[in-house]
Order: sequence, then C-alpha cells, then structure tokens
Amino acid sequence: MIKQFPDNFLWGGATAANQFEGAYNEDGKGLSIQDILPKGILAPLTDEPTDDNMKLIGIDFYHRYKEDIKLFAEMGFKVFRLSIAWSRIFPKGDELEPNEAGLAFYDRVFDECHKYGIEPLVTISHYETPLHLAKAYDGWINRKMIVFFERYVRTIFTRYKDKVKYWLTFNEINSIIHAPYISGGIWTPKEALEEKELYQAIHHELVASALATKIGHEIMPEAKIGCMIIAIPVYPLTCHPDDAFKAFETERENMLFADVHVRGKYPAYAKRMFAEKGIQIDWDESDEEILKNTVDFISFSYYMSTCDTLDQSKKNGKGNIMGGVKNPYLDASEWGWQIDPKGLRLIMNKLYDRYEKPLFIVENGLGACDELIVDAQGNKTVIDDYRIDYLKQHLVQVHEAIHDGVQVMGYTSWGCIDLVSASTAELKKRYGYIFVDRYDDGSGTLERYKKKSFYWYKKVIETNGKALYEDAE
Repeated sequence: MIKQFPDNFLWGGATAANQFEGAYNEDGKGLSIQDILPKGILAPLTDEPTDDNMKLIGIDFYHRYKEDIKLFAEMGFKVFRLSIAWSRIFPKGDELEPNEAGLAFYDRVFDECHKYGIEPLVTISHYETPLHLAKAYDGWINRKMIVFFERYVRTIFTRYKDKVKYWLTFNEINSIIHAPYISGGIWTPKEALEEKELYQAIHHELVASALATKIGHEIMPEAKIGCMIIAIPVYPLTCHPDDAFKAFETERENMLFADVHVRGKYPAYAKRMFAEKGIQIDWDESDEEILKNTVDFISFSYYMSTCDTLDQSKKNGKGNIMGGVKNPYLDASEWGWQIDPKGLRLIMNKLYDRYEKPLFIVENGLGACDELIVDAQGNKTVIDDYRIDYLKQHLVQVHEAIHDGVQVMGYTSWGCIDLVSASTAELKKRYGYIFVDRYDDGSGTLERYKKKSFYWYKKVIETNGKALYEDAE
C-alpha cells in the first residue's frame, strides 16, 4: 500500500467565527444567538451578553488573524476552514443592505490566506444566526428566513467569488434535531417545540441550502459547494435483529439530510416517517425544483460512534453527546466522547457507497485539558502526545478508506488553534495545535504557543501523510 495521500489532498484545520473571532460588537456587528448563550449548547440563555460568555472575546482572532494565519502557514496548511459571522454582514439579518465593515474584514482574512497559498473553506452558517432573526421570526420555522439567507449568500458570493472556491452551506445541518436553537435559530424552547415545527424548519433549511448551491453555481461556476453533516456510525448493541434495525433507523435519521442534498428530493422512508408521525410539511410550489440543485461534495464532522438498542432497560445511561448507548468496547475522552478511529473508515465507506460523491472531513479532533509547561530550551509548550495519538489513529483510517476506493478531498482537524468549545463554552476543553493563553475565568495574555502536535502535524503535511507510518517502519 502506498503510504502517502493523494497529491492534491487538502490538509488544514477548522474553526468557527463565534468560537474564536471575538469582537462581538465591533465594526457594526450585530448580536448572534451565541452572544446570549454563555454556557454551551443545552444551557440557559441570558437576556444580554454577559462577561462570563467566553465567546465574546474568544481568542481574539478578529485582531490577531495575521499572526494566526502565519502559524497555519508554518504548519503547511493547504486549506483553512472558517465561517462568516452572518451578523457581521447583516447585523439584524433582515436588512436590505450589508455592513461594509464586516465584508471588508473577511476580505482581509482571505487575502492573508492567499498570501501563504492557503485556500479558504468557508461555512456560510455555523451556529451563528443573527439574534434578531431568532427573536422576531422564530428562526428557521419561518419561511421568511429563506429570503434573508438568499440575500446574505448573494452578497458574500458576489463579494468573494474570486477569493473563495470551497463553500459549505449549513454546519452540521442534522444537529437541528438535537439542538434547534443553535442549529436552527429557533427561539421556541426545545421542550415546547412540536415535531411539525421542527421538520418545517428543517425543510426551510434544506430549501435554503439548495438555493444557495444554485446561486453559487451561477455566480461562481468553478466553485465547489458542499453540505455538512454530523457523521456518526450507529452500531447495534447486540446482534438481535431488533437492535440491528433500530441502529439502522437511527443512522438513517442522520442520513436524511445528506439524502436530500445529494439526491435532490426527500427519500421514501422520510415520507413514511412523516405519515406515521402525522407531520404535514408546508411546501411552496417552487421547492421541488429548488431541491434539485445538488451539492458537489459531502463534508462532515466525525468525533464518535454510538450504539442503539430496542431494549429500553439498557438506555438508562447517557451515551455520547448525540445520545445513544455507550459502546462497552471503546474508551472515551475526558468529556465522555467515545473514541473510535475505525468508525471513521466505516462511515466514510458508507457515505461513499451511498452517494458516490467526494467526501471532505472538515471536523475531527480531541478535546482535552492541556498543561502549558516550559521545556528544556525554555520555550512554553504542551506535550500533547494523547492528541497526536488520537489524530494519528484517525488519519490512518482515512488513508485506509482512500485505499478502499473512497474519494476524499481533504482533512481539516477541528480547533486547529485553541478556541471556545461549542458544547460546553469552555476554553479548558482544548483541541488545537496552538495553545492560547486564555482561561475560563477570563484571565490570560492571549499569547500563542506551539504545542508538540504543531510540529507533528507540520511533518504529516510535509510528507503528505507518510510520517504517519514512520514509527512502524
């Protein structure tokens, strides 16, 4: 087996505006749904932004982007995944004209990337719906959101058509089932949300995503536009046929979103599900044609697998963050996310077998508590062998999937520089190759320090993956 990745493989890292930019109220930016969510995905909201919300400052990428992109270039990044904060461009979300200062900021960021030969991979909506759209319209439950989103995407596609050629529409679009506020900007509390409302919001997002794909292909014929889903292989807890079918159904619930993005229509199993639940989705007469605008590739996050069973008595514990049942054969991270490198190869093969579209792994990584130390040379660093081991095991499985015949565009590990965790809004849960001197009590200098994994990933990229196998030779 050739121990290198394809010559055109896009190595890099991934971030999100709300988790690392900071400057939440500078240069005309409006509030986003994240600015009143100080404690993570499922925590209570606040009336106004509060000092304990780490995302308001993040790691101050807004002012330090040149320094950070230079570090990414030193690692050898071919691609850098970031998101545009919708409320920087349209502060309330429903304005007719964009905020020029917000547009100019991303011009500067993209220009800095190109200075080093790094291609931006841009997520259009990454858990940062303008707060006004959530409060005034109940987010994606309201069909008017499609109009606002269309105005937003036309603006950024026209502005950046010569600077960005890789785009993702909605981050982890299938997460709306579990987290309707952050994923769908839905103001109605989850416990009060009816299934009909949830799936109506999902439908509006799917139509908006397809419309963005259509517009993008018109404005930027050479650009590649992808969807982005959470990829979680679901194993039956036992070999009982009931468990096997339950796992199949759970996994297919996630696949629904990719099915529509790639095939341009709802699958038959969704129609049965809607009928059995008594869900009647309201369609516009144009929706069927819009959905036919299918994506060029499928991108996904991968952190874990899970198990499922029909036996309710075995569901008394908490599985991974997306639910399910714990796998007795797997270890877990400090935050309880079960580690399953082979599951990545498995889900890649499933996705490629199902769709025969190129894949792009745009999130994968290990959140851990890192200790900043001074090494023998007097440099501050982190000896994060645990992160290196995690990433190495997963990248080996990506390589295996490529040799299985899966077409893979690239890999951007999550949180390539430390940032605020989405799930818990902590900074102590670190993912990066670069340590940022900021802590959950708000202290710190914001200085950047290279971890051991920085040099490891640099070598992986330099050798196009061959370094993954050097220890075994």
